[in-house]
Amino acid sequence: MLNSLQRHLKFPSLCSAAGPEWYFPLFPPELVKTHRLRPGHTLHPSPLRSKPGPSSPGSLSPHGRDISQCKRTTVSTLTAVLTMEMKQPVMMNREDGGEHEKEQESQENERLVAESVAEKGQKSCSGPGQVSNGYPSTSPQSPRDSAGAETDRGSTPGAFKTLVVQQTSLDPPRETWSKKMDFLLSVIGYAVDLGNVWRFPYICYQNGGGAFLLPYLLMAVFGGVPLFYMELALGQFHRSGCISIWKHICPIFKGIGFAICIIALYIAFYYNTIMAWALYYLLSSFRATLPWTTCTNQWNTPNCTHYLSTDLNVSWTNNSISPAEEFYIRQVLQVHLSPGLHQLGWVSWQLALCLLFIFTVVYFSIWKGVKTSGKVVWVTATFPYLVLLILLIRGATLPGAWRGVVFYLKPDWSKLLTTTVWLDAAAQIFFSLGPGFGVLLAFASYNPFHNNCYKDALITSSVNCLTSFLSGFVIFTVLGYMAEMRQQRVENVAKDAGPSLLFIIYAEAIANMPAATFFAIIFFLMIIMLGLDSTFAGLEGVITAMLDEFPHLLARRREWFVLGLVCVCYLGALSTLTYGGAFVVKLFEEYATGPAVITVVFLEVIAVSWFYGTTRFCNDVQLMLGFAPGLFWRVCWVAICPCFLLFIIGSFLVFPPEVKLFDYLYPFWTTVLGYCIGVSSFICVPSYMVYHLITTKGTFKQRLLKSITPEAPGSSGPQRDTIVITNAV
Repeated sequence: MLNSLQRHLKFPSLCSAAGPEWYFPLFPPELVKTHRLRPGHTLHPSPLRSKPGPSSPGSLSPHGRDISQCKRTTVSTLTAVLTMEMKQPVMMNREDGGEHEKEQESQENERLVAESVAEKGQKSCSGPGQVSNGYPSTSPQSPRDSAGAETDRGSTPGAFKTLVVQQTSLDPPRETWSKKMDFLLSVIGYAVDLGNVWRFPYICYQNGGGAFLLPYLLMAVFGGVPLFYMELALGQFHRSGCISIWKHICPIFKGIGFAICIIALYIAFYYNTIMAWALYYLLSSFRATLPWTTCTNQWNTPNCTHYLSTDLNVSWTNNSISPAEEFYIRQVLQVHLSPGLHQLGWVSWQLALCLLFIFTVVYFSIWKGVKTSGKVVWVTATFPYLVLLILLIRGATLPGAWRGVVFYLKPDWSKLLTTTVWLDAAAQIFFSLGPGFGVLLAFASYNPFHNNCYKDALITSSVNCLTSFLSGFVIFTVLGYMAEMRQQRVENVAKDAGPSLLFIIYAEAIANMPAATFFAIIFFLMIIMLGLDSTFAGLEGVITAMLDEFPHLLARRREWFVLGLVCVCYLGALSTLTYGGAFVVKLFEEYATGPAVITVVFLEVIAVSWFYGTTRFCNDVQLMLGFAPGLFWRVCWVAICPCFLLFIIGSFLVFPPEVKLFDYLYPFWTTVLGYCIGVSSFICVPSYMVYHLITTKGTFKQRLLKSITPEAPGSSGPQRDTIVITNAV
């Protein structure tokens, strides 16, 4: 019997990405019992090399006998199945045996497991099939396939008995998405944000209408989608956030992760304020007559003019202001109470309460991790598409809608000869897809190892681009209606960009439709949903990064850490809730995030393609997906994407934007302040480089070489593991 046991000891999926959860349903719970190894048994996992090659020996035995362990530091549980052939009488005797016999057999099993692992571990785990993260290149796509035959024979009475040896970590296991659709909706909700609704239509008609689609698609194919695909693959393979992932790629660039977290905080400071404005509009919409349609309110001025073609006795002058514009500027923002950035004024208590409600919803959506946020996005990511469809149908039936569509799509091919069009296309696709914010890394890190992230990248990026194009029709059908009602040209109606396009022009158009209250409610609900998805994603990127970097400190305190992060974001957003808060929002939008995140992504592409190596990265992708990226993707990552990003950075430096909001032209000192805010995040990259070179031991050449070489798994600290043997009859 003992010889038969040793003959059948196997480790078919010791190095598989699958966890143990698929073994345990094979046995009734009442027949499963767990034994821990005796105190003399120890485990000393050895670090694996970052390149493919044989692993170093570890040890697992009471006497310190060396064995080989396939260890992946980012996977908390690995499973090995040992099958043992036994006769039915032996099994029956065991069931009827006394306590002394059970104890002896348990000890014998422990000894046999330890000795068998020592003898056969080297054959199972070492060899050229390994790669930098510890997964074997020949690991089965489905663990059930590799163990199906053993399970079938083991289910026959008197045939087999299965012992499940489970290597577990004292750290909690990494969370995964409940469903594949949770991940897709989360990524789509992150990529499709407020910029798709207001920025793309404005940029499109400003840069040649239908002609703008050509540079937009070219920038998407050669710049945006390759970066999107690269980040999904990196996050899924290394299963780490934007900080700790760099030890597996190029340790000296770890400052990129800290810079990304600071940029995400800056975004949280101003982005959620826009949702607070939308919430204020939503609450104001629950009345028969919308407040931004009349000029008889306390915030209106003598210049307020409600001008439509039906108002025969009303004339529009150069000093006239629409009631929707006065409601937005004087009631919601109260900008007239602040002379500029040098004197912001008091905090608006109405907006402060609206933002508090927004952050409360955010906290209870992400405090438990992707298990909860993955369920929330089923509403927040799908509801905007329903509203866009309703508004598109309604807008297409309005008088004058065709004027807006023609203005939106009429191509002006001469503008393709200007640099501005190509710059706007590159910037739009980059900020629309959103690589470089740590979100794609975080979301992909919760995927199964063999998930097809290549198909996910193509699907989500295509949905994002199509949504932007659809939003243009939704906006410009209504703008054509406004031009028809005001008897003006479409370009005169659509002169505002940014939030003003939504909160002034579109809000006024909705107010003059039949059933205005209903359309106002669903429209501002859509704005809030679009913003919530991006906020969930942005904060999850920071949370994942910090939990992966400091797991022993924060892993069991996630709820408290998320609460502290949300509080910091709320306090940081108070400056945007003042009377001059709109000026702060514009400053953050222009300087704090754009140039810094583009520079960070440029360094990220250089680190992955040139230091980590495109060949190694493609081998990692092949290990996950079963096929390697083609020549097109390799060329994009090595050459086209860096040039794509350098083009945006250079254009920003050569042609700095002239920042203006309403009638306030930002003075020069605000430009200096904006650059300082942008540099405050990017400075983390060179600072960490210097710190890493100083703290690394050896000569300068050795330190430099070690700084650009991926760390071996398990070399960053002691591993606290234990072996659990589950004995199932």
